[in-house]
Amino acid sequence: MSDFPTQARVVIIGGGAVGVSSLYHLAKAGWTDCLLLEKNELTAGSTWHAAGNVPTFSSSWSIMNMQRYSAELYRKLGQEVDYPMNYHVTGSVRLGHSRERLMEFQKVVGMGRYQGMDLNILTPDEIKRVYPFVETHDLTGALHDPYDGDIDPAQLTQALAKGARQMGAKIERFCPVTSVRREGDEWVVVTPKGEVRCEKVVNAAGYYAGKVAEMFGRKLPMMVMSHQYMLFDTIPELESWSKEVGHKLPLLRDVDSSYYLRQEKMGFNLGPYEGNCKAHWVEKSDPFPDDFSFQLFPDDLERLEWHINDAMARVPLLGQANLTKVINGPIPYTPDGNPLIGPMPGLPNAYEACVFTFGICQAGGAGKVLAEWVTEGATEWDMWSCDPRRFTGFEDPDYCVKKGMEVYGHEYAIHFPHHAWPEGRGKKLSAVHDRTEAMGAQFGPYNGWERALWYARPGDDTTEASQRTWDRAGPWFGAVKAECEAVRDAAGILDLPGFSRFMLTGAGAAEWLSAQITGKLPSVGRLGLAYFADDKGRIVTEMSVARMGEEQFLLITAATAQSHDKEWLLRHLAPGLSLMDATEAWSCQILTGPKSREILAACSDADLSKGWLTFQQAKIAGEEVWLFRVSFAGELGWEIHTPVGVTAKVFDAVMAAGSPLGLKPFGMFALNSLRVEKGYRAWKGDLSTDYTVLQGGLERFVDWGKSFRGKAALEAEKQRGVAKRFCTLVIEAGEQDPPYMATIWKDGVIVGELTSGYYGHRVGACIGLGMLKTEVNLPGTEVEVEIFGARYPAKVMADQPLWDPKNERIRA
Repeated sequence: MSDFPTQARVVIIGGGAVGVSSLYHLAKAGWTDCLLLEKNELTAGSTWHAAGNVPTFSSSWSIMNMQRYSAELYRKLGQEVDYPMNYHVTGSVRLGHSRERLMEFQKVVGMGRYQGMDLNILTPDEIKRVYPFVETHDLTGALHDPYDGDIDPAQLTQALAKGARQMGAKIERFCPVTSVRREGDEWVVVTPKGEVRCEKVVNAAGYYAGKVAEMFGRKLPMMVMSHQYMLFDTIPELESWSKEVGHKLPLLRDVDSSYYLRQEKMGFNLGPYEGNCKAHWVEKSDPFPDDFSFQLFPDDLERLEWHINDAMARVPLLGQANLTKVINGPIPYTPDGNPLIGPMPGLPNAYEACVFTFGICQAGGAGKVLAEWVTEGATEWDMWSCDPRRFTGFEDPDYCVKKGMEVYGHEYAIHFPHHAWPEGRGKKLSAVHDRTEAMGAQFGPYNGWERALWYARPGDDTTEASQRTWDRAGPWFGAVKAECEAVRDAAGILDLPGFSRFMLTGAGAAEWLSAQITGKLPSVGRLGLAYFADDKGRIVTEMSVARMGEEQFLLITAATAQSHDKEWLLRHLAPGLSLMDATEAWSCQILTGPKSREILAACSDADLSKGWLTFQQAKIAGEEVWLFRVSFAGELGWEIHTPVGVTAKVFDAVMAAGSPLGLKPFGMFALNSLRVEKGYRAWKGDLSTDYTVLQGGLERFVDWGKSFRGKAALEAEKQRGVAKRFCTLVIEAGEQDPPYMATIWKDGVIVGELTSGYYGHRVGACIGLGMLKTEVNLPGTEVEVEIFGARYPAKVMADQPLWDPKNERIRA
């Protein structure tokens, strides 16, 4: 009789390091009735040929959290489950060739310090003491990470598997999944060994994840690259040095030359990320294989020649070694290089933990995050960087290939705050894209939509190279200043295609929506901001709510939030209610500034006496539009919402009416400047599940007299005292604005972090929005903000906007 299980609480599809870590963490959370299915042997995909590096470095706060957790787990895992593991914590040296690279390192050092990691910067002389074989003549310094190292991927996976089995979880090898179907409230997973019924299912199938996703009717945003690394034979000088000092060399990364060099026994492992890289299984002549288990691609060293020569010049010792083996295996990539971890959009109780480019160093943290999604419906850290819902379906195969190759070829690239990557662009264009482009718009993508970042003037440098700086005063600075001044003194117009918008209707819509948000619903004909909390009172999302009728609401949210917010609404939607996604049918312009009423009076039939937070239908150029009396820029203004087909006509009419009055186009950089002056929060920066509604300074949007999700948690937090709260700082910064998660210091102690930092052109100061411990969050308190390794004086401001503190201009 077969002992193949026919039921499980959770089925995980895929037995690589991430899938097995997910099983281990589910079991650790008490969900032991879980089953993992692997089509071959454990580790048969990308895991078996992975190099096994375990860095903690990341420029992303959430991914650094995930990788830090992995490193901490791996250091104790072998002993915990009684399984021998080769885990060498050697530390690493990440070389810098430029000022900009050293600034990136300083940013990461600050983040690491806040997470409890002792990262530090080395001078060229100090590099030699840590790594005596490296040439340092052209270096500006290095980042030293004492927690870095390497692990045997197969041993790691088997240790996690042993731990999962010890807790009662099951693993079935040589058991491919052939299909899945939904029956009632269950998933049925079909295999040659039989069917398994389960409550929840996880796609952890690595580079097979796209094929598994098709079983769910889903197209994954992914592609596959080939990555090569080379193993070199024993070098006597390295062997004698290692025996003398009693340890291995730290892992060396020359990030500006795009490769890592690791001591492997008494030789080396060299792994480049080459710009002339290769995608696989894209062409009809190279179809996706039914089974690529434990297989590699043929060697292709010719495209690595530059990197090999550069590495031998950097570490001449490498030139003494004989090449013994080349590993060339498949690695999956999403369009932004981050994995997919979280709910499968549009499907109940289905999750993804797949498309890991760095699966070994992220597997431990990914298993923790996935288990939290499955068992609690939410994660400890805000994991938007990896959430499958950050992609919305426009990412076709050509886009995925272009972006995947771009990410791979720039694997170690610095991500500058004003830089827009060039590949995969022009996917979604505004109805007035040609107009804004002709005016000098420099574009950046928002959920695929091209939006103007700034408007170049004659002589402004618009090259991509000019964007690669941390400095505030790039070529855009003067133009953005002029755009902000136009909004302040006359009027500006911002083309905003792609706002996510959902129409909620049905008997009981008002009662249901009221229970979803923390605050009050607007009355018919009015609009307001609404905040959605999770069960722990944390900020899930922010939407503008326009009440079109007693039981009819228009919900407007960020372009990037389209899949996230739609999935959240549908998951909680009461029976009988209707939610329609109207995103593609409409466009929007923001018209704002003291002369915006005069401009609308010249081109529309609107009742312009209607007050702030009202809306109305009106005609511009003979076309029906919706005018919303609100402005994220903090000036008198309206959002002009238009059906896409009439947008260009309306835009032209507004421009014609406004040009004699000083109307100018402005972009997203100017909007960022304008909104920080008002203390307006940005989604997944200032507003995230890392913070509760009370910490976010949003209590004025809480109606304690009604029931809503998260109310009990917020009441308990209020009773015990809110530990940290939203703050606005004015910073005496240098040449750079503070990056996301810059630390705030008081008397030598970290007391908070910034969630936004930008220069306010109307107030003439660098402004920081962030979270500060309550006991020091008092107006006038002097603190310091760490910006790229240096601390700058800052002052806590009063709990009101820096610009127009009484909102007199916006209500004019």
